[in-house]
Formats: sequence, C-alpha cells, structure tokens
Amino acid sequence: VQLQASGGGLVQAGGSLRLSCAASGRSFSSYGMAWFRQPPGQEREFVAAINPRGARTHVADSVKGRFTISRDNAKNTVYLQMNSLKPEDAAVYYCAVGNVITSTRTDQSAYVYWGQGTQVTVSS
Repeated sequence: VQLQASGGGLVQAGGSLRLSCAASGRSFSSYGMAWFRQPPGQEREFVAAINPRGARTHVADSVKGRFTISRDNAKNTVYLQMNSLKPEDAAVYYCAVGNVITSTRTDQSAYVYWGQGTQVTVSS
C-alpha cells in the first residue's frame, strides 16, 4: 500500500494550491481519508477529513472557508484545494487513510496509512 502526495510548492500569500494523494495497492473507497500538516518546529495537526462516500467532511477551524477536501473513489485519490493561503499555512502536508470506522475523525490514531508528505511554502 502506497500513498503518493503531490501538488505542493511555493506560492504567494493569497494564492492557491491543490494537493493530490493517490493511493495504490488496494481500494480505499470504504475508508475515511484525511489531510494533516506539520508546520516547522511544531507537531502534526489535523486539517481536513472526508468520509468514504464523500458526503461528509470536517475541516479545521483554522482553514475553514479556505480549504476544501474532496475525493474521487474511482481514482483512489483524495484532494485538498487550498485557497487564500496564508504564511501560517506553510507546512509539510500529509495524506492519510483510515479504516471502515474512521469516517471524519480528527485524531491521528484513527489513520492507518500515511503518505510521505508534500511541502507547502507560502511567501508573504
């Protein structure tokens, strides 16, 4: 099982990025998926989660109204659309896959598989 995250990079404040995370090795259409991030010198934190069918999402207050999580089960891929980026959004972003009971949980312990991370840098 592999999770390959992509889409990170350098963007100016106010700009947008779209992260993608493609899963391979098995289908994750029955599992909750999420994004976490780890800012420099800080602990990893929850960003957004989506339930298996994509009908329910949960987004951290710090990014609410700016970030949107979505998924395409046919492609085994989860996305994170990030708009109106701020310097404080700079971090390594990780995708994660849970199990059949994960739904939109925000705790890292609910997630079984993790991607390698993609760097997002926001210049002011």
